Amino acid sequence: MGVDRINKIDAFRRIKDCCAAASAPKCKSKYTIHFSLFTIHFLFLFALPAFSQQEEKELAVAFTGDILLDRGVRLQIEERGIESLFSSGMDSLLQSMDYVVGNLECPATKVKSPVFKRFVFRGEPEWLDALHRHGFTHLNLANNHTVDQGRRGLMSTVANVRKAGMTPFGADSTLAAATQPVLLSNTPRKVFLLSSVQMPLEHFPFLTDRPMPSVLSVDSLISRIRNLKSEHPGCCVIVSLHWGREHTLQPTLNQRHDAHRLAAAGADALVCHHPHTLQTVEHYHGVPIYYSIGNYIFDLTSDINRRGAVVILRIGRDSVDATSFPYTLQRCTPILDSPVR
Repeated sequence: MGVDRINKIDAFRRIKDCCAAASAPKCKSKYTIHFSLFTIHFLFLFALPAFSQQEEKELAVAFTGDILLDRGVRLQIEERGIESLFSSGMDSLLQSMDYVVGNLECPATKVKSPVFKRFVFRGEPEWLDALHRHGFTHLNLANNHTVDQGRRGLMSTVANVRKAGMTPFGADSTLAAATQPVLLSNTPRKVFLLSSVQMPLEHFPFLTDRPMPSVLSVDSLISRIRNLKSEHPGCCVIVSLHWGREHTLQPTLNQRHDAHRLAAAGADALVCHHPHTLQTVEHYHGVPIYYSIGNYIFDLTSDINRRGAVVILRIGRDSVDATSFPYTLQRCTPILDSPVR
């Protein structure tokens, strides 16, 4: 049972006790009765509204872009330690959130079974603990690199993320499991995450009964959104896609069209990645659309690849407010452009 509900029950018990005390024969003093009535009045005026405000508190969810734990980032960790990838300013921001969602752009596993492709990554599973220590609660695995060490590497990564105290989503033992929506929170309303990688996976056969990342099409995502909205009236659905053209600053016309379709179907926000750049932000009929929020921990050094933003969604009973906090990568580490106030 939640703390707020326990507090409210305690308040009602106190009111009940005071009412009993005020009417009981043993309360002979008029001062006792007056004091009890004053207590009841105080609780109704101040205590219960406070409990109500706690119940209606907005949910704060942070989203970060691509997290790589290999190549140049591996060298940085080996030279300066894993803690060098984090800063006090970013910690202050993320640790003030209810949830923090990142895109893990590599398998984190001891399995070494590289897929035949141009870029093949692998991070050490023990490095995941640092992400959890620095605020991360959920890691999105629906991208084109979590399969880099094959299906065993993918499932090992799923297990290692859980072992580190975080929730993996967007990949699982079957396609059906990988595409399940994630219930992020029940308060102030049900909040769901849907994720999908929107590009072909290199040399990784499409097998629905084997470990897979989520590869839901836009049409399938639209159907999922509508089903969630029907089954859970008033719920919030956040969509995170791995899509777009790398190293570009604008989404394609097809992306815009698909984003608008998802918003029209009922998506409350889109927060996406893959291009390794900070792209256009759009509000379509009140729905915030972040086409690409850039790299978060990464080793690319071009100016356009070093710019990113943490997106904060504040979710109320009937609202979603989006803000972003831009940063610049310095030696693979995101450093906020301005201090958080």
